[in-house]
Amino acid sequence: MAVSRIGLNAWFNKKIVDPLYQIISRGTEPKQLAFSAALGITLGIFPICGVTVLLCGMAIALLGSLCHAPTVMLANFVATPIELSLVVPFLRFGEVISGGPHFPLTSDALKKVLTGQASHEVLLSITHALLGWLVAVPFILAALYIMFFPFFKILVRKFNSVPSSPRKSPNSFTEIQLKVRDV
Repeated sequence: MAVSRIGLNAWFNKKIVDPLYQIISRGTEPKQLAFSAALGITLGIFPICGVTVLLCGMAIALLGSLCHAPTVMLANFVATPIELSLVVPFLRFGEVISGGPHFPLTSDALKKVLTGQASHEVLLSITHALLGWLVAVPFILAALYIMFFPFFKILVRKFNSVPSSPRKSPNSFTEIQLKVRDV
C-alpha cells in the first residue's frame, strides 16, 4: 500500500503540481490564470469523451492572449475524472430541460446500444447531455472563476519569480552609464 501511495504521489507531483508551479512562477496574471483554469475545466467536462482537447485547442485559438494555453490544457487534464462522473447528470438535466423521454441506464439498454437497436435513443440521449452541459456552462465557468481568482492571487504572490510591475530596478544599465558620465 505504501509503495502505491508513493507512486501516486510522484505521479501527482510530476503531472499536476510541477506544471502548475512552472505556470505560476512565470508571471502570468491571476485573472488570466483563474479564467484559463475555469475555461479548461468547463470545457474538460464536455459530456462526449475524447473531444475536450480539441475544444480546448479551439478555445485557445479563438481567445488568443485572453487565456493562458498551458493552464487551459492542465485544467482540462485535471477535469477528466470529473467529466466521466458528470455525463449522467448532464443527461438527466438535459432531459428535464427538454421534457424528453428518460433514457434508461440498464443492462437491457446497454444490450440494445451494443446491438444497434437503440441508435435513435442513444442520439437523443447524447443531445440531451449536450443540452444539459450547454445550459450549465455559464454558471460553471462563473463559479469556477470566482473560486479560482483568490486562489491564484495568493499563489502568484507567493511563487511568482517575475516582478508584478514593469518598474525598472534602481541599478539599471542606463542609470549606471548616466552616473558614470556625470562624475
